[in-house]
Amino acid sequence: MRRTIVVVFFMFQCFSFNVKGFGLSYNFYEKSCPQVEDIVRNGLQPIFLTDPTSAPALLRLMFHDCQVQGCDASILVDPGNGNEATEMASSKNLGIRKREIVSMVKSMVEAQCPQQVSCADILILAAREAVAVTGGPRIKVPLGRRDSSHAPSHRLPDALLPPATAGVSEMLNIFTNKGMNLEESVAVLGAHTLGITHCSNLQSRLYSRNNDELRGMEPGFAAFLRLTCQKGPLTSNLSFVLNDPTPFSFDNEYYVNAMRGRGVLKIDAEMVSNPKTAHVMKHFSMNEADFFRAFYSAFVKLSRYGVLTGKQGVIRKNCNQLS
Repeated sequence: MRRTIVVVFFMFQCFSFNVKGFGLSYNFYEKSCPQVEDIVRNGLQPIFLTDPTSAPALLRLMFHDCQVQGCDASILVDPGNGNEATEMASSKNLGIRKREIVSMVKSMVEAQCPQQVSCADILILAAREAVAVTGGPRIKVPLGRRDSSHAPSHRLPDALLPPATAGVSEMLNIFTNKGMNLEESVAVLGAHTLGITHCSNLQSRLYSRNNDELRGMEPGFAAFLRLTCQKGPLTSNLSFVLNDPTPFSFDNEYYVNAMRGRGVLKIDAEMVSNPKTAHVMKHFSMNEADFFRAFYSAFVKLSRYGVLTGKQGVIRKNCNQLS
């Protein structure tokens, strides 16, 4: 009987952490660094107050880290002496900013808990705080990640991060492979409610010879985008548009905007008309609480994707250096 209970408990644990996240727990630093979440929160507060763009940047940083080879803080690594092309050299990471914030918070944690807390966990906690401080749900995340001991080539994000031209099927497949259901997959894209989109990601959509690219877009909004993001390579990387009317508030305006024909990216517009996702988009546009609930669970699933735990990986002292 006792053996049966142990087996059932083990199966429950594997299911709870989806195998790839096995080894994480909600009290991981209870003895080694019980104050870590307070240190991270207190370190970020003055930054959020003085720079509202930092919250969207930290959330995007976490998403781009986790989608490549798992949540291992590999995106924080700078090129070495040989100037190797690390993740940040990928064109898919255009606009990724504020990596130095994670390093700064890491130094604060190191001062209290030397060599105990990974950069990967700090990045997840920073993204969690970014959601909360902008009005989104306060997400409780399991901890215990370790950092990668090597930096992948820029070719990996080139291959794994979705292009701006990605459609509904491609995006759903990406998030389904990370354990998300349909509702969570649509909700995780709601992170677009924060921040901006660079015009370089809109060039093919705005100036395609295929008129279907702008089907369903409100004509006035299409004219605005073309005026802001003029054709050509010289200004596309410097100019941008807001993702929705409230770019520094985590709310459901992303869905409201999309339902009005004002989706900025191709995926934003296509999810409104696609039979698989249209009803979820409409529901989230009318029910912010349900969006928050689905985003909460999607965030946790993404945060434990492909993590290193136990004796895997390392605990970096400096987030931007492997040694």
